[in-house]
Amino acid sequence: MTTPRRDFLRLAAAAAALPVLPRTAAAQTYPSRPVRLLVGYPPGGPVDIFARLMGQWLSDRMGQPFVVENRAGAGSTLALQALVNAPADGYTLITLSTSAVISSLYYKNLNYNLIRDVAPVCGISVEPLVMVVHPSVKATTVPEFIAEAKLSPGKLVMASVGNGTTPHMAGELFMQMAGVEMLHVPYSGAAPAITDLLAGRADVMFEAMPTLVGHLKSGKLRALAVGTTTRSAVFPDVPTVGEFLPGYEGVVWFGMAAPGQTPVELVERVNREINAGLDDPALRARLEQFGGTPMTGTPAEFKKRFIDDAEKWGKVIKAAAKT
Repeated sequence: MTTPRRDFLRLAAAAAALPVLPRTAAAQTYPSRPVRLLVGYPPGGPVDIFARLMGQWLSDRMGQPFVVENRAGAGSTLALQALVNAPADGYTLITLSTSAVISSLYYKNLNYNLIRDVAPVCGISVEPLVMVVHPSVKATTVPEFIAEAKLSPGKLVMASVGNGTTPHMAGELFMQMAGVEMLHVPYSGAAPAITDLLAGRADVMFEAMPTLVGHLKSGKLRALAVGTTTRSAVFPDVPTVGEFLPGYEGVVWFGMAAPGQTPVELVERVNREINAGLDDPALRARLEQFGGTPMTGTPAEFKKRFIDDAEKWGKVIKAAAKT
């Protein structure tokens, strides 16, 4: 791991001690022009879905377009690099997920530090990861899948949205806890990975619910389990992974962030508008149809998610590196 948890904690404390930047005229009139909203994955994946939902809400509320710009690659690190290189004026934001934390631990020699150089603005939603298989896979339960995997070590193909992402690590955690080996094949995002899963070129995937709901309801993919500690309201008949592997939890959050030195007033302004959206019945219903839980809260509360997940997934990355 290139950024251990102690560095996350040290940098978080240092960031909290930075002086509050003075209020400016620009902050009072923000935004006065379009805002760029980066997404580190191709169109069609869950991060892109939430970026467009919340971007439209912010456009309507704040009177300027929030324009989604997809910069896919390397577990969203390319988009994060573009974010930290952008002026800290509120006109470049990013919609990101738990994968931003994981990739900052997984990839070596990054030119940024997530805690120092990125300012969490607000969470959007926490979503279950779903363990899904192609219908050709014989297993219909998690125990049957584990038994099949043990009979053919390294033969079952596990697709993911990319190396160093939450779905990748959720699969690694499953392998560690189940004592099985699968062949991990990373893709450049959810859409191409699911395309190959639908075509039978991959066997299993751990993926966020928003991109799977339609395929599961149509029967094109089969859910074996959800990664939350309790069953999903969207698919209440689907068990949790933890019912078979006690202690397993695989969820992914989505939220928005800004460059690290963005004025506090701008961060708080966007935070207020996102929270207003999460409290809006119509938008909240759109989010909940994906099986998630809206993440209202402060920038500081969102930052705590970063630190907590650094601890959890850092252990998984370290264990995976030893195998």
